[in-house]
Order: sequence, then structure tokens, then C-alpha cells
Amino acid sequence: MSDFQDFLKHEAVHVVRGEFKPGMFDRAQELYSQAVATYAGGFEGAYLLREPDSDRGLSIIFWKSLEQMDEQQRNDTHQAILAKMSALFTQQPESSVYELASHLVPDGKELAVAGVR
Repeated sequence: MSDFQDFLKHEAVHVVRGEFKPGMFDRAQELYSQAVATYAGGFEGAYLLREPDSDRGLSIIFWKSLEQMDEQQRNDTHQAILAKMSALFTQQPESSVYELASHLVPDGKELAVAGVR
């Protein structure tokens, strides 16, 4: 029965889109790296993307599960870093959580649909 329950679990992806005050992207990137460094259990990787010639960015963070994401983001150190970062935004960033539906890798090395390994 536990195999079936594991099959139903989906990996979580936290996506945040925002714009920083002029010239603040580099500082935000430093804080982002510090925040991500606090993650442990369930963390599977992170990307910080920057729109060319702008201070707009997109964060994509992959998690083993939604529960682990929630647990890691409640960390006091993580929260303190995010508080510093929030002052750098021009407005409140948009935040969404998705379930990973597919993971595709070049050259046919892996083709996985979430929950199927």
C-alpha cells in the first residue's frame, strides 16, 4: 500500500516572479543564495532567472513534496533573509506553487512523468 501512496505524491515547484528596485538585483541574488543555502530536507534545486537588461526576475525552486517545502520555508534564518529581500522589491512579488507534471532531459537520458520513476 505504501508504494501506491508514494505513487500519488507529487513533487512541488515554488515559482516567484518579481521586480526589484533599480540596481538591486545583484543584492537580491546574494540574499537568494543565502536563503537557498538554508534548505535541507526535500530541496531538489533552484534557479534564479533574470530578464535581460532589467531588474525583473523569476525564482523556480524544486521540492520533493509540498510538506517539505513548507517545513523548510518556516526556518527562522530563512525568514530573516526573506525579510531583508522584501525591502528590495518594487511591489509584492507573485508567488505560485505547482505540481511537477513532467521532467524532460536532453538526449533521451530521462523522460519521467511525475510519480513515475
